[in-house]
Amino acid sequence: MQNKPLIAIIDWAKSPLGDPESSAEKAVVGDAADVRRYLCSSDADFTDEICGARAVIVWHNTPITAAGIARLRNCRALIRNGVGFDSVDIAAARARGLAVCNVPDYGTEEVADHAIALTMALCRQLFPLDQEAKQLGWIIRVEPKLRRLRELTFGVVGLGRIGMATALRAKALGFKVVFYDPHLPNGADKAVGLSRARTLDELLASVDVLSLHCPLTEETRHLIAERELALLKPSAFVVNTARGAVIKKTAILAALREGRLAGAGLDVVEDEPLKTAEEAAAPNLIVTCHAAFCSVESKLEMRATSARIALAAVRGEPLENVVNGVA
Repeated sequence: MQNKPLIAIIDWAKSPLGDPESSAEKAVVGDAADVRRYLCSSDADFTDEICGARAVIVWHNTPITAAGIARLRNCRALIRNGVGFDSVDIAAARARGLAVCNVPDYGTEEVADHAIALTMALCRQLFPLDQEAKQLGWIIRVEPKLRRLRELTFGVVGLGRIGMATALRAKALGFKVVFYDPHLPNGADKAVGLSRARTLDELLASVDVLSLHCPLTEETRHLIAERELALLKPSAFVVNTARGAVIKKTAILAALREGRLAGAGLDVVEDEPLKTAEEAAAPNLIVTCHAAFCSVESKLEMRATSARIALAAVRGEPLENVVNGVA
């Protein structure tokens, strides 16, 4: 009896996110292939069995380098189990004719909701007020930071799926919404009833809340650093549910410590997690655990989509969501 092709699921050894039985993936793949889960810190941990897989599904924190890609003998699709694919050397994969795919739509609602939740927590100072109320008496020391939403401008960097979903939520709450996205054609602002900034500097100078929704690329790494933070109002809030390194960590923490920024809500940080007690103690900082995408529903949707792409690879069918131009 001929062995079935293998679909290898690479889960991060330091913090596994999948389940050992891979039940969601097996429900999609059925009898078409064997589905097995492997715990790896990096592609240096790839076994010979993994290297013979027809498709490889990778959870978000396992780096896949050119060296690891070169060892994949039979792989047709390397699938990043999530939106971002900066952990994969997509150029090396393209050079070998290996398609890299992602799952761009699974957590759209959750990430947009999370960005708005961080925004609301900052604009209404929920965490400082919670701490003050638990003193069994209060003065409301943060009153100067409490804001009326319809008087504020909400700035979005990157009007893709999640950026659009966040912008529409902000608009519904009464914010004036402005976006910056140099990759969108003229008229995109008119189609959705939003205002458009033609430059990042124009956006930064005008907003009260800055919400980041762009992928991490060479163009966007440290997109927000010392110079850009200096263009924001001292009363502004920054929210990041995209990729940590879009914001230079040392720059934003310094701006918070020095009072040049009113607050930040970060689901992602550069070189996460936070490394020191000093970083964690930055004033007016809310940090969540790279969890904006998380919900019971979104996780199942993500896993089912990546399994569907892996199944197509096994069957030799066209692949969805290819990000590196390999047909």
